[in-house]
Amino acid sequence: MSDPAVTRVRASVSRSPAQMFWRQLQRSPLAITGAGLLGVLYLGALFAPFLAPYGETETDRERFFHPPTALHLIDAQGRWRGLHVRATRPTDPGATTYEDVAGSVVPVRFGVIGVPYRLLGMGPLHRHLFGVDPGHRIFVFGADANGRDLFTRLLFGAQVSLTVGLLGIAISFTLGLLLGGISGYFGGWVDTGIMRSTELLLSIPGLYLIIAMRSLFPTHASSRQTYLGIVGILAFIGWAGLARVIRGMVLSIRQMEYVAAAQALGVGRLRIIVRHILPNTMSFVIVAASLAVPGYILGEVFLSFLGVGVQEPAASWGNMLGAARSVSVMQHTPWMLFAPACVIFITVMAFNFLGDGLRDALDPRSAPGGGRK
Repeated sequence: MSDPAVTRVRASVSRSPAQMFWRQLQRSPLAITGAGLLGVLYLGALFAPFLAPYGETETDRERFFHPPTALHLIDAQGRWRGLHVRATRPTDPGATTYEDVAGSVVPVRFGVIGVPYRLLGMGPLHRHLFGVDPGHRIFVFGADANGRDLFTRLLFGAQVSLTVGLLGIAISFTLGLLLGGISGYFGGWVDTGIMRSTELLLSIPGLYLIIAMRSLFPTHASSRQTYLGIVGILAFIGWAGLARVIRGMVLSIRQMEYVAAAQALGVGRLRIIVRHILPNTMSFVIVAASLAVPGYILGEVFLSFLGVGVQEPAASWGNMLGAARSVSVMQHTPWMLFAPACVIFITVMAFNFLGDGLRDALDPRSAPGGGRK
């Protein structure tokens, strides 16, 4: 009869690194939850035009500050009517409070015809996931000061706020990997020049540097240009810290036998860095990237909140928060604040959960049960 311990060892040896990583990651329910939430958020951003019942800038002049619409299955007389909402009207012309119209039933329909849009290069398309009959409105999370649907704005804002993090990380981490690898491998005056540059950049408070660089943008810049500028700013200030860490790792890795063997075979220095040294830092880079993305997202939110980021009428989570910062809004229409704040909180927590799980799964010192020894 074979020893169970020997069987487990043989099974672990037969697994590929990817299988071992996935097995370890599955032992972290928080990481799986975070990955699932991020999947939902990014899919929502990708298919925003289809999921949103209205256009990004579509307004309703008769429904300013409309509260979230309640969904019903049974009408006021207790009869089953299917999924529906009730028509509303303002209590008085100057008020931002609304009441249901007695006996009204407005069915919620799926696959409705709405404003045209383009999706994944296809279009123009007209079908939306859900909606109501013309003349009525469904506000899942309420409406803002211009009568725009907050649910629609959140979906379109996700296209800005979520992709800023991914693009910023892709640029800054590419710079950090290359410059840190070159600095650690070559040493000498190359190392001195790159490290002094990183120290200069890190010595400037990031908040003030972001604002100062943003002030260089032209005042007439479009939302697309502003978006690309924010990505560039966040990437520029984000590479220095990673470059310092990668340099230290490369100083250790370049002493390994396989690096010496590549040098003896006449492999070029840049090829050694890219093909043999930097891949051995990827476990750290993956974890660092997952934990750094929330910082980039919050950077965009901060700029838009201050009014120097993405400008109206384009949507981002930051300018949605900025529109809800007045005392009167927080007192009388709190949904304008809660909707973007909750989505930002969920996104940041999901990235942190995923980052913690990746750290444990990629750490060779992790205990079999998922924790560290």
